[in-house]
Amino acid sequence: MGLTHIDENDTARMVDVGDKEYTHRIAKAQAVVTMLSETLNLIVEGGIKKGDVFATARIAGIMAAKRTHEIIPMCHPLPLEKVKVDIEVISDTQIKITSTVSCTYKTGVEMEALVAANIAALTIYDMCKSVDRGIEIGECFLLYKDGGKSGKYER
Repeated sequence: MGLTHIDENDTARMVDVGDKEYTHRIAKAQAVVTMLSETLNLIVEGGIKKGDVFATARIAGIMAAKRTHEIIPMCHPLPLEKVKVDIEVISDTQIKITSTVSCTYKTGVEMEALVAANIAALTIYDMCKSVDRGIEIGECFLLYKDGGKSGKYER
């Protein structure tokens, strides 16, 4: 199978979805943010001076999903129907971000889900970097996707 974003002349191109069917599409992605336990305590207790870290990260993730086509080359602008960003404390040093994105269109929403999770994670870093420069963002991947010709994928 060839690369879909390269034409017969090895030139980058946007995939033509004009003849594809509209189907309901959904994707879920995650990112995990690791930090000092003291930093996580500050977040949970509302002690970060920049404000509510989780609320800001959720908003940033939602906004990023809506603008994915502006920052990832070759992505189509999509009529998103749902973007949800969940943030969960999973240990004394880790936060898991899970994004869910859906729409009814001719191409999938995997990139939008991945961008949402990553930008939410970067927002957490940005809001907390003054107290913890060692914050790490990792375990970022697609958890699930369904819809379209290629069908379902579950990690």
